[in-house]
Amino acid sequence: MSLDNPRFVAVLLDWPGTAFLARLALTGPYLLGGIMKLADWPGAVAEQAYFGMQPAALFAAATIAVELVGPVLILADRLAWLGAGMLGMFTLLAAMVANAFWGMDGQDRFMATNAFFEHMGLIGGFVLVAILSPRRRARA
Repeated sequence: MSLDNPRFVAVLLDWPGTAFLARLALTGPYLLGGIMKLADWPGAVAEQAYFGMQPAALFAAATIAVELVGPVLILADRLAWLGAGMLGMFTLLAAMVANAFWGMDGQDRFMATNAFFEHMGLIGGFVLVAILSPRRRARA
């Protein structure tokens, strides 16, 4: 009994477009978030202020930069480790600020706990990007 992927799965995973589409699925929400914040600067600043980040304009600008530059590096598969690190650290910090379940009760705690650990899953995806990018490029 072989532990390898079935042939159709191997073909799908080896198709070059699959790696790009997976990177796009992982980074798309960040890219969209950065574009939306850029299009609504007052809203981006207000969001930072809501979470207590001061000076709000500086944190909004930094957030936009990370949400745009990180995905571009990952999608271009150049310095993907840097883009993955940027988005992974951003995700960890954002989860700790926005989903601080340890200080909540009831339904709020339940929802924040789920969101927090979903974000940890995204961080795992960014670690995999950093691991796999140089390996994939070496095979190409």
